Amino acid sequence: MAGWAKWLFRREALLVCAAAILGASAAAAWYLLQATVLTIAVAPRDGTEPELIKAYADALENARASIRLRILPFDDVRESAAALQDGRADLAVVRPDVVLPPNGLTLAILRDQAMIIASPEANGIRTFPKLAGRRLGIAAHKDADFRLLKNILGYYGLDLETASGTGPVPARAVRLVAVDQAELAAALRARQIDAFLSIIAPAAPKALDLVAAVRSVSRSGKVDFVAVEEDDAIIERFPKLQAVTVPAGLFGGQPKLPEEDVKTVGASYRLMARASLSRAVAAEVTQHLFEMRTAAAQATDAADYILAPAYDTTAAATSARIPIHPGAIDYYEREQHSLVDRYGDTLYLLAALAGGLASAVAWLRQRLARLRRERIDEVMDRLLAITGEARAVGEPAALRALAVEIDRLAADVVRYARERDPDARTMAAVRIAIDTAKATVADCRNALGEAPVPPTPGTPSVRLHLAGGEATG
Repeated sequence: MAGWAKWLFRREALLVCAAAILGASAAAAWYLLQATVLTIAVAPRDGTEPELIKAYADALENARASIRLRILPFDDVRESAAALQDGRADLAVVRPDVVLPPNGLTLAILRDQAMIIASPEANGIRTFPKLAGRRLGIAAHKDADFRLLKNILGYYGLDLETASGTGPVPARAVRLVAVDQAELAAALRARQIDAFLSIIAPAAPKALDLVAAVRSVSRSGKVDFVAVEEDDAIIERFPKLQAVTVPAGLFGGQPKLPEEDVKTVGASYRLMARASLSRAVAAEVTQHLFEMRTAAAQATDAADYILAPAYDTTAAATSARIPIHPGAIDYYEREQHSLVDRYGDTLYLLAALAGGLASAVAWLRQRLARLRRERIDEVMDRLLAITGEARAVGEPAALRALAVEIDRLAADVVRYARERDPDARTMAAVRIAIDTAKATVADCRNALGEAPVPPTPGTPSVRLHLAGGEATG
């Protein structure tokens, strides 16, 4: 029998194997309990998102959550979207109307922005065509906002003029003028601008301050907001934008400002995940984002504007122009999978594999045990054959060789007895066979007048201790 097989079924070997299995199980458990670290690409650098994501990451760290974030900052949302697309990031802050990565699926909306254009009532600017030939102030000039405004003006047949100048504005153009927020009221009074534009979350404190500045200039105290009545058609033409309604009274209740709901369009900053991110992890990220919003809000007001993307049905959510990650849908619909749901098939296969492995080991043990028993049978058959050969051999050298072979066979039996717990009947039969063979060889040697020969060097005398007696070889 092979040496490895003998070692495998010794008690010490079984203990070593059990310890190795326990160690492997402990290592696997430790690995599974480790937090999942995800890389998140964050932009724009001058926006509210970096502060929000930092607050979220800190909340996850403080709560010792199973998800942790490694922040990868970028200056522009184009770069953060590219990081998600090329696999450098698992999550990313994305503005879909600028760049929508093909492998990006929405988890949550971090900031919903509306295009708000406000002016004193006396200027009479209530629709986009009324902006023709006017100067439009803007506080922060971002390429994404510029592109959005240019697209909307183009829809109404207006050109956007960005070159600074003091001359008259062309009849079919709108001149964009950079104005610091603190100087907004003064710019309106000096007629440097006729209206003010901001692409911002309508309820943000900054938006409230901007509208209040415009209101302070209006003699009647009323403010006009430019509405986008054709919002459905515009979104059909520019599908990455979204319809936004500014509710009546948002900026003041006495008098109500605006007096009625204002339809406009806007864009959103979204937390997106790569499509290959598992549903379980995506659901967990989404769950933590909303559950820890209160903790994050202590560091930044931006946490208050996080919201779930709107959808009617699961099919509509996954087939939308800006689709939602199935894992996020699991969270929103309270269908997050338990451990058994997630890994049920895997656990079943592992159990089946373990059962098959146990059966294979049991079969192998039985097979090896049968081989051992066959070896004992071979030894007994050989001892009986030696008994017959000894009587037929007339040469002293041949008898000495048979005596040495008997010693060797007895040593094999001793090794068998050490490795297993043999039954008494088998070992009693072996003892009788050894005694008979030895006695027969000794009688034959005496008959030839040869003195007994001591055991061959290196072949120890063998004594078998059995329940029924003992045998010496």
